[in-house]
Order: sequence, then C-alpha cells, then structure tokens
Amino acid sequence: MSQICSEIHKIFNELPRYSFPFNKTTIPKNGIYIIFEKNEYAHGADRIVRIGTHTGEEQLFSRLQQHFVKENKDRSIFRKNIGRALLNKENDPFLEQWDWDLTTKEKKEKYLPLLNQAKQKEVENSVSEYIQTNLSFCVIHVEGKEKRLELESKIISTVSLCENCKPSENWLGNFSPKRKIRESGLWLVNELYKEPLEFADLEIYK
Repeated sequence: MSQICSEIHKIFNELPRYSFPFNKTTIPKNGIYIIFEKNEYAHGADRIVRIGTHTGEEQLFSRLQQHFVKENKDRSIFRKNIGRALLNKENDPFLEQWDWDLTTKEKKEKYLPLLNQAKQKEVENSVSEYIQTNLSFCVIHVEGKEKRLELESKIISTVSLCENCKPSENWLGNFSPKRKIRESGLWLVNELYKEPLEFADLEIYK
C-alpha cells in the first residue's frame, strides 16, 4: 500500500495547487479535491490530509466555498471537525454546543435559545482563519457522481491504509475528539480502510 500511496502523493503534489483566495474560473466544475496542510509531510511530499467531492452536478467550487469561506459548520463536516479539534485542544466547554446540529427547524427551536451565538461566531472565525492560512488543495476533474464517489472512497482508503502516512506530533487533528481522525491522520471518519486504489486506476491521472 505504501508504494501506491507514494505514487498518488507524487502525482497530486505535482498538480496545480490552490490556496485561499482561489479563482472560480480556474477550478473544474466537477471533480475531487485533495487537501494538504502546512508542516505535514509523507513520502517526501506534502501529506494528504483530506479527500472530498460533491454530489450535485457542477458543485465543486460551491463545496470548496463551504469549507473555506462560508461560516456554517453544519454545512461542512470538515469545518465542524476543525472546530472540534481547536476547542478540544483548549479544553473549551463550548465544544458541547459546537456539536449541536442546527440544520433542521426542530433542532433550531431546541438549541438556538441556549446557544452562545457570540462564541459560535468566534469559533467560526477561528476555523476560517485556520483553514485559509494552513490548507491548500489540488483538484482532479471527474465527471459523473458515481465515478467521483468511487474514486474518492478508493483514495481515502489508500491513504488511510498506508503505514507511512502518519501525522506530525503537532498536527491539529491529534486533538480531535474523533478517534478515527486521530488514528487515520485524516480529517475524515467515513470511507476509511475500505477498497484501495490499484495501479491501473492511476492511469487517468497521468
């Protein structure tokens, strides 16, 4: 697994790299994004820390905006997990409220009267600052929802199964309350340790 993981790190590190602020006109409408984080390395290159995609057609840029720009952790589990780690690192009791899901009417009626909204905004700002300062990404143009989801899962599994892709001691994810994030070294809890890529799959990237 290390060999194929090393190969995809090489391929993805050589692709055009985007960081905040990024231009919509240079990003494919459909595809998979591969995220890297400052001071994280593997296989002699920047270490992959998250792989993701979108389900709706022509929504790749919109999905990236939800992660990097739009301050709503209930629309981006990535933002939510970054916030969890930031709060847990400081032993901040607001973590309990940060975990609340406010997407439905019922949840809003239940939790909004109790929510410290000023603190919520403060944490959203901190998450944006962390993401915009420390993360960069490349993209792979992939048409078709099923194909995107299949490749996303295989790339995630490949990286999570690689014994040489370990986070640094200072990686923020080490403070995540989510065991799967700490153990995998990825900002992910789904599609870990499943079916990995085969070398034949890499031909589409070359």
